Amino acid sequence: MIRPSLRKADQIRPISMETNINKWAEGSCLIKIGGTQIICTASVEPNQPLWKRQQNKTGGWVSAEYSMLPRAVDIRKGREAIARDHRSSEISRLIGRSIRSVVDMEKLGKNTITIDCDVIQADGGTRCASITGGFVALSLAVKKLLESGRIRENPISDYVAAVSAGVRNGEMILDLDFEEDCGAELDANFVLSGNGNFIEIQATGEEHPFTQEQLLGLMELSKAGCKKIIDLQKQVLE
Repeated sequence: MIRPSLRKADQIRPISMETNINKWAEGSCLIKIGGTQIICTASVEPNQPLWKRQQNKTGGWVSAEYSMLPRAVDIRKGREAIARDHRSSEISRLIGRSIRSVVDMEKLGKNTITIDCDVIQADGGTRCASITGGFVALSLAVKKLLESGRIRENPISDYVAAVSAGVRNGEMILDLDFEEDCGAELDANFVLSGNGNFIEIQATGEEHPFTQEQLLGLMELSKAGCKKIIDLQKQVLE
């Protein structure tokens, strides 16, 4: 099968991450994967979230907010509709869960980091790109906390990246663009840590149930894809 982008089945789209693109945020990253472009910022508040203070909890917190600009897609979506978008809320929770999995809240101290992922152009894989770019922004913000002496130990234990994979016309493919996503028989998103362990899997049989063998095949495909993405994260951050 020839893919619309002429990529091989196991090939991710061209990807880049430009750091420190926001003057005010403690950490920021513009991530581009194919036609998808997202600005990720990490903002530090030197206090615990209210719910932790009310419950006398120790340690900090990391949360995320995801949104699309009105013309991130082919037809303008009004800002009021975006604000009511349940999909954005679900993706926000996914980003937060994924990144918190590698953060020690006790080492973070009484700091709250909010990761904002604003999609300026969407062409498939926005949630995966948000997780990948959001982790880079978080890492930069934590670096500033360490340099300023506000925390003593690095609370981040590993890298985090995400990639989509699916089945289209009977073939397993990696990193679906919008056209492929719309026509996929099986659509999945995989979040992995730097050591190759899975953090979260979201998989849906769009047209019919899928087999265990298909899922295992996509898991292997995603592991190889995330390794390449994490290698790029390391270059950007180190």
